[in-house]
Amino acid sequence: MSPEWVSILALAALFIVGTLLPINMGALAFVAAWLVGMYSLGMPEDDIIAGMNSDLVLTLIGITYLFAIARNNGTVDLIVQKAVQAVGGRVALIPWVMFAITGVLTAIGAASPAACAIIGPIALGFAGRYKISPLLMGMLVVHGAQAGGFSPISIYGTITNSVMADNDLPNGEIAIFLTSLIVNLLIAVALFAVLGGRELMSRRIDTSVPAGAEDHGDGASGSGTGGGAAGTGAGTSGGTMTAVEAPATSRINTEQVITLVAFLVVAVLALVFERNIGFCAITAAVLLVALYPSSNKGAVSQIAWATILLLAGVTTFVAVLEEAGTPEYVGQLAAGIGTALLAALLLCYVGGIVSAFASSTALLPIIIPIAIPLIDAGGVGAVALVAALAVSSTIVDVSPFSTNGAIMLANCPDTISQEKFYKQILGYSAIVVAVGPLLVWAAVVLPGWG
Repeated sequence: MSPEWVSILALAALFIVGTLLPINMGALAFVAAWLVGMYSLGMPEDDIIAGMNSDLVLTLIGITYLFAIARNNGTVDLIVQKAVQAVGGRVALIPWVMFAITGVLTAIGAASPAACAIIGPIALGFAGRYKISPLLMGMLVVHGAQAGGFSPISIYGTITNSVMADNDLPNGEIAIFLTSLIVNLLIAVALFAVLGGRELMSRRIDTSVPAGAEDHGDGASGSGTGGGAAGTGAGTSGGTMTAVEAPATSRINTEQVITLVAFLVVAVLALVFERNIGFCAITAAVLLVALYPSSNKGAVSQIAWATILLLAGVTTFVAVLEEAGTPEYVGQLAAGIGTALLAALLLCYVGGIVSAFASSTALLPIIIPIAIPLIDAGGVGAVALVAALAVSSTIVDVSPFSTNGAIMLANCPDTISQEKFYKQILGYSAIVVAVGPLLVWAAVVLPGWG
């Protein structure tokens, strides 16, 4: 069997096993890279290890370390609190506040599942308390995460831009970010219109009433922090709301100000002065821990080690795929089905379908190199195709089989049965998988920009 087919079968096995069994796909990718590299390609082990993208690993460590500190010292809670206060009693704005907060969190470096896990329980607590459609609220949280997910300093953005740079593709970081932002925003607008947004616009809440007061004791057994909701479902809405409306402190402190400044400085150094964002973020994190050691003792353990293992393994396996010539081989097969545009559409659907059941983070470094032969053949813009693949592979994270969708399902409010909520999410995700890649392809690839 040719090395190309060996690596293709290993890739298929990687996604199947990683979907069916609770094994980190990065660990599986390391195994696949070692077996395929050594026994099919005859690569020395040092060459296999050298394929790991160390720059990307450093970036993920730095960004998630800094975000963990922001979560520990209350900066994330502060952002949520101030944004919710800005609603001013207008119920219709609550879903949009959750959309925006989740987008900001992913844009500044939070992993998409982490942002959804933080905001999801809060958002669905609001949905239960104020009779907002749980599907509307949950899906706006997920689409908000994806809207900010491709900023130049985000995890998705860093991965995508790194893969493009490694393959000598044009720099399209702003175009890809804006494509994801606009597509997810338009989807959110459509959901808001379909799922009762007009009715919400006529409703107001009394923001002077403390959280839980109108419940007259119902839900008093809630945790008071919303933390229980994150692990066991929505729990009582009283507990979730207390985390938002009655935080431990309502005044910004010096540590939070310095943390916000640190994020700003990291962004400026990386975007304006083109310094390595990984070094910038980890330096900022170290300085914050040195200044405030007591509040950041557990920050290192909160680094997204599972995601880092995932990306370290996948990038190592991608290097083996490239050594085998697999991207060129698959690209030539796709090009053989007809025009480059049709092949691009096929790849968008492959990305969407696979990502609905597997990790978007793992898929991005794999599917972009596969598209390079189509770009080299002409007829498809490089930035446009990468943007379409990136968005097609992430808008489907609403699926209940994907981490983000599963987080929303786990935090189902008590106003709806979990079975019904599951069916709603499943039906919506089926529509996204069936129609999303086609619409993204038509809007982004067909015009021929990039």
